[in-house]
Amino acid sequence: MFLVSKIFWLIAQPLSLAFLSLLVGVLLMLAKFRRSGGVFGGLGLIVLFVTLFTTTGSYFLQILEDRFPRPSPEPAELSCIVVLGGAFENVVMASRGGVELNQAAERFVETSRLARAYPAARILVSGGDGSLSGIYEGDAHASQAFFQTFGIGVDRLIREGESRTTFENARYTRDLLAQNRLERCALVTSAYHMPRSVALFRANGIDTLPWPTDYRTTGKVRLGLDFTQPALNAQLTTTAAKEWTGLLAYYLLGRTQTLLPQ
Repeated sequence: MFLVSKIFWLIAQPLSLAFLSLLVGVLLMLAKFRRSGGVFGGLGLIVLFVTLFTTTGSYFLQILEDRFPRPSPEPAELSCIVVLGGAFENVVMASRGGVELNQAAERFVETSRLARAYPAARILVSGGDGSLSGIYEGDAHASQAFFQTFGIGVDRLIREGESRTTFENARYTRDLLAQNRLERCALVTSAYHMPRSVALFRANGIDTLPWPTDYRTTGKVRLGLDFTQPALNAQLTTTAAKEWTGLLAYYLLGRTQTLLPQ
């Protein structure tokens, strides 16, 4: 299933769909199927335009980010903090060393803040190597050096380094929480990723306190045209498409109980 999902997403992401549609359109026209070729070519151009020059991606990403607000006021106590991986550039670190973070760095920055605010809380890092090759260390291993830099002891860490997907995050975390007798943990992940994470954790019988971070939108986005930042629009549209596709796929496969949890 992991390999299938990886290959599917390589094809299904917006820019890939636009390219493939245009390619099929050109081939059909060269084969004298002009009407069919025009349909595919037009579809590719529409997908490309929506991806690059509209706020569609931001708008649908915002819907996900607004689903679970950050706790306010913050609880007086926390027994544990579960943080999902995806923030370390493990491929770069494998060749250059050090600690390299990507755009989701706030997941671990916020976890570090919580670790200081709740010194008795254990920290469970869930994240293995999600690459196709499977030869790199995952976030669970990379996080140790990161936390030590901020004075957070290794004895507080519980590392789950086998998971490659959010589904596996939830399944393997469930077992570790049971082994360590930990309940009602804060769940830290990107705000747009929180609905899918909560749905899967609930399906695995894990009651968590959603703690979103790494927001990508202002919360005030409206549908419309945007010609000022095509590269960013493409990135946000791709992220939104991946999350909504994941929500739908897990629901249809029976791995979650609701399409969009609240």
